[in-house]
Formats: sequence, C-alpha cells, structure tokens
Amino acid sequence: MSAAFDRQIRPIYEALDTGSNKSAILACNKLLKKQPKNDLVKALKALALVRSQKVEESLVLCDEVLASKPTDEATLSAMMHVLRGLGRHTDMVAMYEGAYKQNPGNEELGSQTFMANVRIGNWKAAQQIATKMHKQFQEDHYLYWSVMSAVLQANDPTTPDTLRPVLYKLAHRLISSSPTPSYYSADRFYLHLTILRKLELYDEAYDLLSNEVGNTICAASLACDEVRRDIWRLKGLQKEEGTRAQVRITEAKDRNWLEFLAVVDATFAALISSSEAEREAAKTACAERLTQARDFLTQIAEEDGKKDRSGLLALLELEKRARAHGVSIDPSGLQERLEKYFHRFSDKAVCFEDLRPYVEIEGDELTSWSSFLGSQTSSFTTSKELVRYINVQKLLRYNILESEITADLEAERAARYLRAYMEALPYGKELPDTELQPADDLAILAGQAFVSAWRTSNDVVQLHRAAALLEHAVTQSKHSYQLRVLLVRVYRLLGASSLALEHYRAINVKQVQNDTLSHLILTRASTFSLTAIGDLTYSSECLESSQIYLNNSQETAEFTVRAFGTEKYTQVPEFISFEERLDNSLQRDLTKVEHVRMRVVHEPISSDLVDMELIELKFIFDRFCVVHHDNRDFNVIPNYQPRCTQTFNDQTMLFESLPGPGWLSVFLKIYIRTFQAASDLDETVEDKLLIGDRPKPSTDPDTKLPLKERLVKIKQEETDELTADERALLDYSCALSDWLAPYHDHVRPPASAVLAEAAKQTELKTGHPLKGLELLPQNGDAANGHSKKGEEPPPVKESPDIIVKFYENMSTRFREALQDGRLPSELLHIVALTQEAFVLLAIETARFKPASVVKQHKLGALVQNFKDIRTKAVTSLTEMSEALIKLGEEGATVDSRKAFVDACKPIWESTGIDHDFVSTVSKKVTDSQKQVLEGVGKGVTRVCKNHA
Repeated sequence: MSAAFDRQIRPIYEALDTGSNKSAILACNKLLKKQPKNDLVKALKALALVRSQKVEESLVLCDEVLASKPTDEATLSAMMHVLRGLGRHTDMVAMYEGAYKQNPGNEELGSQTFMANVRIGNWKAAQQIATKMHKQFQEDHYLYWSVMSAVLQANDPTTPDTLRPVLYKLAHRLISSSPTPSYYSADRFYLHLTILRKLELYDEAYDLLSNEVGNTICAASLACDEVRRDIWRLKGLQKEEGTRAQVRITEAKDRNWLEFLAVVDATFAALISSSEAEREAAKTACAERLTQARDFLTQIAEEDGKKDRSGLLALLELEKRARAHGVSIDPSGLQERLEKYFHRFSDKAVCFEDLRPYVEIEGDELTSWSSFLGSQTSSFTTSKELVRYINVQKLLRYNILESEITADLEAERAARYLRAYMEALPYGKELPDTELQPADDLAILAGQAFVSAWRTSNDVVQLHRAAALLEHAVTQSKHSYQLRVLLVRVYRLLGASSLALEHYRAINVKQVQNDTLSHLILTRASTFSLTAIGDLTYSSECLESSQIYLNNSQETAEFTVRAFGTEKYTQVPEFISFEERLDNSLQRDLTKVEHVRMRVVHEPISSDLVDMELIELKFIFDRFCVVHHDNRDFNVIPNYQPRCTQTFNDQTMLFESLPGPGWLSVFLKIYIRTFQAASDLDETVEDKLLIGDRPKPSTDPDTKLPLKERLVKIKQEETDELTADERALLDYSCALSDWLAPYHDHVRPPASAVLAEAAKQTELKTGHPLKGLELLPQNGDAANGHSKKGEEPPPVKESPDIIVKFYENMSTRFREALQDGRLPSELLHIVALTQEAFVLLAIETARFKPASVVKQHKLGALVQNFKDIRTKAVTSLTEMSEALIKLGEEGATVDSRKAFVDACKPIWESTGIDHDFVSTVSKKVTDSQKQVLEGVGKGVTRVCKNHA
C-alpha cells in the first residue's frame, strides 16, 4: 500500500472505528471514483453499509469483492467483518481457503484459514489445515491445533458414532508423536489426559500422572486435577485417592471440599463395587473404614475449630451415606453432629444451607432435633445472635409437618417473623445504603409465610400483606435482589405488571444474566402486554434481553479463536459450550415467541412482518431437536418453605404451569403454520432470498420428515405444558389452518412471480440486479395467481364448529373466572388468548381481504364465513374488554384502597410500619392493576377495530 493511498484510506478506517458509517460511505465513494476496481475500498464500503443496515446494497459490493478472489490481508480482514455481519460464515471460509490456495507458503493466511473454520465449528477442515501447516512449518502448536480439532470433531453431535473412536485414536497418535512432550504445558497436558480418559487408557494416564511432573502440574492446574480425579475413579483407585486426600488435608492443610469428598468416597468404595455374594464381607470392611474415616475427620474438625466447616460437614456427609448404605453404627451420631455443627457455626449465614441436606429426618429424630432448636435463644442482643436466630427459624420452618400448615398458622408465623424483623432492623442502622440488612431473611420468611397462607386459603389478602411488608423491606435494603425477586413473583400474580417490571429492572441484570434471569419477567409476558395500545414496554424488554444472543453470535467465536491462538486448550471446550448453550438456549426461543405474540397485536399484518417472522421461527424449528439448554436460574428464587409443601417458585408460578420445550414446540407450530399460510414464500423462494447461512440442522430423525408432517405432529408431553386455555387455542389454530389450507394453496402466486417481484424491488433499491434470483416461470404462468392455469378453486366448506365455539367457550370461561374472583393474571390470560385467536384469524384471512382476489377466485362464500366468525369474536372480546375496564376502575377507588390497607392492619399495627406507607403501597398496586386491566381492555377494542 503506497503512502499516498494510505493517507487517503485512513479517514475511512477512523470513521468506521468511531461509528460514523455515513462519513465512511461518502469517503469510499470519493475514492472509488478514482479507483473503481479497488477491492479494499469496496470491502470497507460494504462494511459501512452493513453497519448502516443497508444489506441489499452491501451484497452487490460483497459479491464483487468475493468474485475477485482477494489475497491481501487488509481486504480479507475487512471482508471477514462484512461476511460475519451478513451471517455468511461459509463464504468467509471459502474466501480464506481460496486465498490460502493461491499462497500456500503464507503461514499467516494458513492460520487465518484455520481460524475461519474454527469460527463456524468446521472441525474436520480445521484439523486437515492444522495438520498440513504442521508438516509445512514444523511448529508444535499446529500439531496441537490438529489434536484439539480432532477431539472437537469427535464431540460434535453431527459426527457419526462409529467415527468418534477413530478420531480420538487419531488425536492420541498425533499427540504421542509430538517431539515435545505434552507436560511442557499444563493445557497440552490437560488435552493429553482427556484423550486418554476417553480411550480408557487409564494405565497410560496413571503413568503420566504418577511422576513428579504430573503431580506438579495437577497441583497447579485445577482443570488437570479434575481430570486426574476422574481417571482415578474410573481406574477404581478410590481408596488410593482417599489416602492421598488425607495426606493433602493433614500435611498441605488443603481444605478443598473435593479432598474431603474423596475421603468419604473411599470409605464406601468397596461396598459400592461389591457383588451380592461379597456384600456381607464388604459391609464388615466398610464398617472398619467408616470408623477410621470418622476418627480422621473428627480430628480435623477439632483442629480447625471455628476456622473451617469442612471437617464437620464431611462427618455429616459420612453419616448420611452410612445410613443410605445400611452400615451406620451410631444411631445418635447424626443428631450429635448436627448439634455440634450448630453450636460452632450457627452464627454464620451459611448454616441453614449447609445443614438442609442433613435434616430431612423423621419420627423421634425430628422431634429431638426440633426440641433442640426450640431450646435455643428466642431473642437476640447482638448481630451474631441475630444470625443464629434466623438460622433457627429457617431450620424449624423447613421441618414443619403438613398437618401444621394452615392459613391461620402460616399467618401467625408470618406475623412472628415480621415482628422479629422490625426488632432486628436497628442492627443495620449504621450500614451504608449499598449494604444488605442483616434482617432481610426474616422479611423473606414472613413474605413466604404469607404466600403459603394464600395458597392454603386462596385469600388474596395474604398476597397484599406479602407485597406491603416486602415493599417496606426493600426501602431498608435497596440492593437485596432476593426481596425484589419475591416482589416480582407476587406482583405478577396480582396483575401489577408495571411494578413487577420495575423491581426486575432494579435488580440490574447484566450480560448473560439476561439468559438466566429474564424468565422472571418474560415468561408469558404477552399476558400483560399493552402493545395493542402502543405501549411497547414489554416488547422492548424482550429485545433488550435478547441482545446477549446477538453478542454471542458475533463475539463468542472470537474467544475460541483467541484460546487456540494462545493454546489455552482448557478454555476451548468451555467457550464452545458457552456459545452452544446460548445459541440453543430455551429462554432465547421462548422470548422470541413472546415477542412475536406481542408484535402481531401491535403492527399491521403485512407481508414483510409475516415473511420475516416465518423465516426466523422456521430457523428455530429446524434446529429445535438439537438439545435445548434450559439455562434459566430458579435457584435465584429464595425458598424457605417447609419441605412437605411446594417450593416458593412452584407456589407463585403463573397458572401453575412452566413453559418449556413442549410449550415452545406447540407455539412454534401454531405460528409457523399461520405465517406459512399467509406468506408467498416456499422453500425455493426462501433459499433464493436468504442472505446468511442456515443454522446447523439437527441430527434428530424427526427433522428429516417433511415440514408439513412435523408441524401437525403434536405430542402428549408437549400439550402437558399448556394451560387448559392454551390447549383450546391450539385446537382452534389447527382447525383454522386445516380449513383454509386448500384456499391458500390455490390463491398463492407461483415462486417465479414472487422472485421476479423481489428482484425488481432489489434493483429499485440498489440500482443493480441481485445475483441468484433468476427462476424460470413455472408452466409459463408467472403472472397469474393460479398454481395451474385455469384451475377451479376448491369448493367452499363451512367453518369447523371448533372455530365458532372457541369464542363462546372463552366467554364462558371468562365469566366464571370473574364470578369466582380469580386473580387478575388469570383473567388477563383468558382475554389475551382470545385476542390472540382473533389475530391468528386476521393473519390467516389477510390474503382474501382484497375484493379483486375474492372475485377472481370465486371465494365469496368463504369470505362470508370469515365475517360470521369475526362477528362472534368481536362480541366475545367486546364483553371481555368492558369487564376488564370496569374491573380496573373498581379496583382503583378510594374504597378498594382502604380495603387493601385494612387487610394489612396486622402488619402496620403490630410492627410499627407507617400506615401511610401501606396506603402508598395500596395505591401503587391498584394503579398498576388498573393500568394493565384498562390497557388490555382498550387494546382489545383497538384490535377488534383494526381487524373487523
């Protein structure tokens, strides 16, 4: 690159770096007038166009540069960013491979070609390139790239089972032939060990691990030590591992919990591996080892005192397993150890979580344990005594008997927890706002007890009390995410969706937490959506939470590339797993479906909307049978409910039903069938118009079936995840699609006409014809709408009863729920699904809306059917709309707010919580309920007007 050209092109790079895409495009145009065939400038302009969302224009330049087969690093780098932005990863690989073939001696090009294949997970090609580079340039790291690629190919779900061991053997042969031993690097050593473990070459692995170098590496690398532990277990060396762990614990003072588990595992190893005939002898040997292990762990526990909990926890684990195996020799041992642990560590916040696995006891033991806890102090004068008191309350609550769980008793417990909470607040008085209150767990206990009382009595007053006390607790501990999570769950039940969203946002979810935590607010979010009246709050939340998936597709592959570049082989599988878990995240696709359900209510039904959503949903459906990863974090929801009842998560689950893969599959099928009917795209057209690569197909046999067969195949386990009303919507949508399918097929224009129109629109936008859109007219009939010239339309059939009766049944369901005083969320669920059915009808019948189409295809009788259904639908929806608006108004009156405050009287009278504060909470809750009830009601009216 000449100095003059460098000066001319530098402003383009600066504009791109600062996000000034318009300036970059202008600078490129200016330079292209002087040098119209300069590939680098074309590539930079294409990049600026991609970032400006001008995809069609960028495609023309992109194809021109690719056709010239560039080899210079600057152009290749720019094109890499362009092709990644367009999702054309296969073209990126082909571009680098072409450049490398033209310059086979260029090591940098070889590396870039390898990395291009890494980005798309093309491990076979990556392994071949790395092998070639190792032979050519004799660098050790290319050999290990080849080994790692072979391992990754073997682990790829698309690799046939018969090929996997062959690839591992290839990797073993390569790594064994390396002139530099693997133990020169911890990451290379880790790779070597994983191969030996997979091939079950445990003796070879043992030799590597038993020498001084192996021990040193494992001592310094947790990843290597984890593989070592696994190999020891697979080789049947649990006893030896237990002995080694004892040495580590005593001499190295290692308090890694895994070391203690190794001691416990070794105690029962012979018993677990023994046959039935050897069982008695194994029990005798186990009893002897049990005594030795108990003595050893007791000694460690006494030495550590209050410095470390591992010794006492290991003793509890030892006794628990001894009981499970029937070799316990000390009936009172568990009780003694529980008490000893409690006396020593009950002033630690972790006490309850530590002991919970070991206090699931019954009968006399439970009575004795509960008596011991009851004898502990029922008051507190220091912060440590407060922590002990909280742990006592949690442990006592965990073992409450089912007969002792009534609405009155739970309300009494809630009041007791609440009084203790108010007494404990002064202990956090001097803490800064950024700190959590020491008494927070007492507020959580009280809130959960109120929710339990609600579940027992179905009295909504208990939820109001929970909301009031938790709101007060949040004012004292602003950064307590646990209190806010509880409020999110309670407010969604109450239909106070704006308050739920407010608290969710206050948790300040960041980055990948959007995948693990967004379910708290976005599960069935369309129930509370006000998109029909133009409020896009929840719709925007869907888009914001989905940003992590876009970042993942653009950035995570680069982490894998860097890991290869720095030979961090321990990190490569982790980055690939991370990318794959996000790419096939269940929450990602659930959120997408919720966004579609909101979008179709808000936007006019256009071909752009239908076509775009159809393609995206089909992508999800095509890879649906790939294992979906449920990354949703439910452990973040505190649970201090008794073990004999449902968890707090289950108690506060909307409609007592959690959407999962089955729910997702059903709604994908509903919307794909509906959009497919309304769209002019078929497989041929879609392939021609698709810009980026298709997602990797699933290996599941079901995906080999024709799409139409897969869409109508509904499994029992899928419908089990639906509510009764959602099942009704499924039946309705299936009947609707089946009824109208022949008429859509008759009216839909042929592929040649669709492509001709697409090519025309593209040329109008860009001034250039787009390659790949050529398709000869079918049967010489590209212009008219018949699939076959002169074909008569199918005879018109009456609409199925299930479609007509759907709206009557939903009206009945709504009236019954209203009379029963069901929660606002349940009423909204019925209305939202009825509205959704009406929108599905609008989408399916949009093709038959133009009078010219009806007249041309003689479908007047069919359209009359639509009018009759719409009339029934509008009648039902209007009734629901009026009832919701009235309910919202009645709920936000002075009297209703006073009733809320009076219901919370036990809270503000007995605890000293300000009466005005509870009054403020009542106003916030009732106003939020009114907002969503009125908003959905008015939205229903608008939807009816738009589509009637």
